[in-house]
Amino acid sequence: MTRIRHVHTGATAVLVLIGSLLTACSSSPGTSAAGAGSCAEAPNGTHIAADAPTATGDIATNPEIGTGYRTGMSPVRTRTYMVSAANPIATQAACRVLASGGTAADALVAAQMVLGLVEPQATGIGGGAFLMYYNAATKSVDAYDGREIAPASATENYLRWTSDADHTPPQPSTTASGRSIGVPGVLRMLRMAHDDHGKQSWRDLFTPAIDLADHGFPISPRMAAEIAASAKDLARDDNARAYFLKPDGSPKPEGYTITDPAMAKTLSAIASDGPDAFYTGAIAKDIVDTTGATSAGRTPGQITLADLAGYRAEKRTAICTDYRTHILCGMPGPSSGGMTVAATMGILENFDLASLAPDHPDRDGGVPKAQAVHLISEAERLAYADRDKYVADPDFVPLPGNSPDTLLNKPYLKQRAALINPAHTMGSAQPGDFGPVPLGTGPQQPEHGTSHISVVDEYGNAAAMTTTVNAAFGSFHVVDGFVLNNQLEDFSSIPTGADGAPLANRVQGGKRPRSSMSPTLVFDRDPDGSRGRLAYVTGSPGGSVIIQFVVKTLVGLLDWGLNPQQAVSAPDFGAANTPVTGIGGEHPDIKATDNGEHDPLVRQLRAMGHQVSVVQQSSGLSALKREPGGWIGGADPRREGAVMGDTR
Repeated sequence: MTRIRHVHTGATAVLVLIGSLLTACSSSPGTSAAGAGSCAEAPNGTHIAADAPTATGDIATNPEIGTGYRTGMSPVRTRTYMVSAANPIATQAACRVLASGGTAADALVAAQMVLGLVEPQATGIGGGAFLMYYNAATKSVDAYDGREIAPASATENYLRWTSDADHTPPQPSTTASGRSIGVPGVLRMLRMAHDDHGKQSWRDLFTPAIDLADHGFPISPRMAAEIAASAKDLARDDNARAYFLKPDGSPKPEGYTITDPAMAKTLSAIASDGPDAFYTGAIAKDIVDTTGATSAGRTPGQITLADLAGYRAEKRTAICTDYRTHILCGMPGPSSGGMTVAATMGILENFDLASLAPDHPDRDGGVPKAQAVHLISEAERLAYADRDKYVADPDFVPLPGNSPDTLLNKPYLKQRAALINPAHTMGSAQPGDFGPVPLGTGPQQPEHGTSHISVVDEYGNAAAMTTTVNAAFGSFHVVDGFVLNNQLEDFSSIPTGADGAPLANRVQGGKRPRSSMSPTLVFDRDPDGSRGRLAYVTGSPGGSVIIQFVVKTLVGLLDWGLNPQQAVSAPDFGAANTPVTGIGGEHPDIKATDNGEHDPLVRQLRAMGHQVSVVQQSSGLSALKREPGGWIGGADPRREGAVMGDTR
């Protein structure tokens, strides 16, 4: 058994450092002393060793390596604004923006730029994102799509082999080759959202990250663990090796202070000239050259200057569906997250989950009942079955009936719910039958390197943004101080199914790969059925398991009455459309030793036919809830996240 210990020794030093770097933000006009002073992380919980087994292949099957669990975390309460990000430095940068009168859109820009430095294994300007945004003044919900795209020249075999004449697979692997790199989208998306909803200067929102890149910061425990796990792949790239490894090739450890002058220069250009500084000119040329490099035997990608200059973020129609007394709003395609979360919850609406709440939940959320885990996992299997077959980039692959309603209407979901045997698992589910379709099914690679930000501002606006470079450190290509994604791995590398039918999620030039990212906004449902007040903001990293993490949290909040910290701290559980049901063995109330043989929940599920895995999970959930007098929020104890705001 391998134990991974998560000791957060550098948090205090980090916050002292970032506090000095953010003076410009905290002293901006409109900042109150109380507001500025509240943007600090209070001690919250104890980091303990995770007892879950870390079997060979764990990193391949889980979104990121596990780094433990902070027990006994308390929720944070604020008066008017709140932010939760996966790293306390990024949380504080965003909080200072909110304290100085910025909007949720302003806070996202500051947080994303800092996350690219302190969490480069998960996110950065070389990747993509999905954003759900609520504008309180207009009561509108916008879904922003900043997903990466395949180069225009990409063929359906682009990830499968070098060329139609040379069937050698991409080297040294698809993941670490130039073929995996998609045209980044997060900057265009953030600029679109900022143009629509921002109040503060675009340029000023980059100051915290630029100062941090110039002055340096200590490597966090999680970043250090990821560097160590990825050292071999990072060593193949000259820039990655110089930045993340010591001269002798060993990984830079926790607490090691690093600076990123190349990133400071890049961010300064984008701050001054906007995203055009990234998508055209010298930075764009460097991206093209790095993607096309053949050093260390890497198979080159085919991104061109025209691909970069032509990238456009999209504003799409949010998927909003009823769930009991609330309305859930999530991302449409090319993310499958909104569809699959909505379908799962719509199936679960046919069951009395409130009667299956955990008994006496503690600060860590308590242990869910086996019957609840069974019903939720079965509903997820049914929802994933439809997702796998029908959901892809909507600009290339229309949904059945050309509408989400075909898969999400209540009569259909009631029929799906009737397929659930309350006493025994179905193992795997068949998709719904909507007649002959020209597209087959295909698997999706998990997004290993992903992060999430939830935020509400003093004006009542809110944002949930999930942001990613896909695998840990993306493609392991570093250019001008930032990591390039390997997002194209979310496509199916094989273009056809066993029956020869083309797969919905196959590679095509200009196409966006399917995602599972599930940023979610929840509203009260008024008596007339219309959308009422904003009630919750949530989301998580976690690859294709994101859907399960978000469903678990929504059920905890809406059916079981857990507070946001309890809901995200509770054991991670759920299933994709396979016989395996996951129960997060990192949770202190799950007995994961001996493959869970001594855990009552695991034993009950296995008696119902579930193949239970207790491999530790690595969610990065956050949840914010409106309550009388302000907001209450929680951050996932499995990562380094923090909640900050004008505390009360």
